[in-house]
Amino acid sequence: MTKILHRNIGTNLPKAVAGEGIYITDSEGRRYIDGSGGAAVSCLGHNHSEVLAAMKAQMARISYAHTSFFTTDIAEQLAEQLVELAPEGLDYVYLVSGGSEAVEAALKMARQHFVEVGQPQRRHIIARRQSYHGNTIGALATGGNEWRRAQFKPLLPETHHVSPCYAYRDMQTGETPEAYAERLAAELEAKVIELGDDKIMAFVAEPLVGATLGAVGPVADYFKRVREICDRYGILLILDEVMCGMGRTGTIFALEQEGIVPDLVTIAKGLGGGFQPIGAVLLSENIYRAFAEGSGLFQHGHTYIGHPIAAAAASKVIEILKRPEMMVNVVKMGDRLQAGLDAALGQSPYVGDIRGRGLFRGVEIVADKDTKQPFDAARKIHSKIKTEAMQRGLMCYPMGGTMDGKQGDHVLLAPPYIVKPEQIDLIVERLAAAITAAIES
Repeated sequence: MTKILHRNIGTNLPKAVAGEGIYITDSEGRRYIDGSGGAAVSCLGHNHSEVLAAMKAQMARISYAHTSFFTTDIAEQLAEQLVELAPEGLDYVYLVSGGSEAVEAALKMARQHFVEVGQPQRRHIIARRQSYHGNTIGALATGGNEWRRAQFKPLLPETHHVSPCYAYRDMQTGETPEAYAERLAAELEAKVIELGDDKIMAFVAEPLVGATLGAVGPVADYFKRVREICDRYGILLILDEVMCGMGRTGTIFALEQEGIVPDLVTIAKGLGGGFQPIGAVLLSENIYRAFAEGSGLFQHGHTYIGHPIAAAAASKVIEILKRPEMMVNVVKMGDRLQAGLDAALGQSPYVGDIRGRGLFRGVEIVADKDTKQPFDAARKIHSKIKTEAMQRGLMCYPMGGTMDGKQGDHVLLAPPYIVKPEQIDLIVERLAAAITAAIES
């Protein structure tokens, strides 16, 4: 009998006992391709010798020092690496222990910034429906994942949501991507005006929506229009790259492909590659100066922020990600993954859309390809796909509620960046078989 409160009570989970490259092995000797990087975490695969060596070396120096007393060389080094890699304008780093913590910190930074600069009336957060920003209270309230929010709504602070940029379902017949982006921007601006254009604190969005929609990216100049609206009304733009960042889409920051710079960006998951829990917020000089020239502090903190061993792992991960061949492989293998999925599933009557960038790909499952009608939610197609995939030695990341929080199914793929062509082909083969078996069951 387990003494762990597992996510799903009563399930008989296999025990992971070893990891090597893109594979995880269980206690029965079965090997699984980590086709989702866990939850888009294991960007360098498992048991990477260079990262493990960096962690061990840091342990021999110092393993923990509370940040109210000390800084460390390795935390300072990590911050410098991140600023060097980030688009110009993101000049400072706040280290945390994971994605939800990063989003909570970013929200608090936004609020404190406006208090410091004499605009305490700014309190509203606008985000998007069908988004996901974490499971802590502020992050959960900001996200638009209705299933995760439902039972906790009485606890959630007030937030506001507009439409996601979800072209597969929401772009109208005959509407161009540019016109669709303009329509969404107009909706956002209308919400700003409705709430009071001097009362909005932040707009929060994922450059590519991860868990809730399955690798859905923006169209045309959507994010440029969003940036313009934020600038027009003095709103801080927070981009959440916890899942899609750190090279996952083929550039270190996904936002690089949109040609904009936010005021705050959150990262985690691939930042530490799963070797240690770590996340970060990158912030602009403007926000930093508001704190430095105001109260002189950021009123926030956690026990393990800036943890030296986590910083050592992340520092080495970043060093490896900077090697030219890494992003080249993400793009090349991402193209192969898309092509393979198109060939294997593109003509399936049960696959409505195959999308994404780099090694961040989503497959949306439908009951009717022509009408885009989803399967009855009671069938839990996404859950069956996960089971069938595991039986075939493949880890993938399926979710339900794709369409509206209740209906719809998709599968997210996010394999490690070290994946090879023949392994991509195995991922496609096993996923296609799992989808067929799940629907026919």
